[in-house]
Amino acid sequence: MGLDFIFILKAIIIAIVEGLTEFVPVSSTGHMILVSNFINFKGEFVDMFEVVIQLGAILAVVVLYWKKIKDSVIEFFQYIFTKGKKGEVGFRFGINVLIGSIPAGIIGVLFYSKIKKLFRPEAVVVAFIVGGILLIIIENIFRKKKHSVKSIDKITPIQAIKVGLFQVLSMWPGMSRSASTIMGGWVAGLSTPVAAEFSFFLAIPAMVGSTAKDLFEFNYSHMNTTNLVALIVGFVVAFLVSLVVMDGFIAYLKKKPMRVFAIYRVLAGILLGVLMFKGIISVTM
Repeated sequence: MGLDFIFILKAIIIAIVEGLTEFVPVSSTGHMILVSNFINFKGEFVDMFEVVIQLGAILAVVVLYWKKIKDSVIEFFQYIFTKGKKGEVGFRFGINVLIGSIPAGIIGVLFYSKIKKLFRPEAVVVAFIVGGILLIIIENIFRKKKHSVKSIDKITPIQAIKVGLFQVLSMWPGMSRSASTIMGGWVAGLSTPVAAEFSFFLAIPAMVGSTAKDLFEFNYSHMNTTNLVALIVGFVVAFLVSLVVMDGFIAYLKKKPMRVFAIYRVLAGILLGVLMFKGIISVTM
């Protein structure tokens, strides 16, 4: 059986969408649900495919922040084995990532099946609008706070748990993990670039945990050559696009507010709502 090049092209489109949206505050899951629905890229394999390309995006975090991750892991264990004499910075950073991951981890384990039922276009549309409005409100209130934390190594455990609590919002498809954690960072007193970078690191355990469960439960007996090629190409495309977008996003946040993303979310949500109401986009998955 030959390759289905149309199927692979659709897979590439979804991988590009993932790379463009995973680490900016517009929701990768929401965009993938809507675009998959629009180009008729659906099914059990597609659900697994979207999980795999998210790992490609996570690999981009590891590559871009490899030195920070490597040094932090080394210092984490140094701190333990030297009984606190060395590696305090890396240990504190590692603990903060773990603390920030706890709320979403607990909710994910307890309500996984119920959360999956929310993965529908109409839920995404509402989340787009609500998330955009929240971004505008919280940015206006908290973004310009004086004495905000300007180094990721200066984050405290209390600030980490506040960000982690906001990350729970990202389980609503369309809300965006990036938007949720950055809003949490603002409330906790982090500068925008630091909040964004911390959101990248919090994405690693959150996404690895959720993808591991999905990959374990997938029925691989239906895999074919086209599926395998789509997975490999999609993974690589998501990785490369994410790498470029992450670097540019941090540079943008050092100079500009996030209002443009909030406005985009609201306008996109309204437009998509109208398209679904008119029957141009189906609300069924």
